[in-house]
Amino acid sequence: MTEDIYAGDLTAKETWRQLVEETGALLIDVRTPEEWAFVGVPDLTSLGKEVAFVPWTLFPDKRANPDFEDSIARHATDKDVALLFICRSGVRSRHAAIAMTGRGYGRCYNVADGFEGPKNETGHRGTLAGWKVDGLAWKQD
Repeated sequence: MTEDIYAGDLTAKETWRQLVEETGALLIDVRTPEEWAFVGVPDLTSLGKEVAFVPWTLFPDKRANPDFEDSIARHATDKDVALLFICRSGVRSRHAAIAMTGRGYGRCYNVADGFEGPKNETGHRGTLAGWKVDGLAWKQD
């Protein structure tokens, strides 16, 4: 059961609320640098926070990032802080939440619809749910 392997799933709006209400809460974007550059990233400037960018997999071959857990540990030295993982659609971020729970972090959450949300009936993302569709702050270089 999901609750047994990480703290749980959140919507993008619930994630934003957690970031607002909890000073130490950390949003970690686990997509690839290519996705950050071409699709955009969450913008936490209005909250006085920064997103931690740590890819779960490496482009182009999608191999696991061997430095992932150590990189997160450098960003989050307190194992009681809320770690909020986001990816494109909630798949990689779920794996990241599970991995860091296994590393002893007790409050790992998955942003279930991710940055772009699930595919719609025509196979396109960015129309049904997710960070961007929910109207949360984001930017693109």
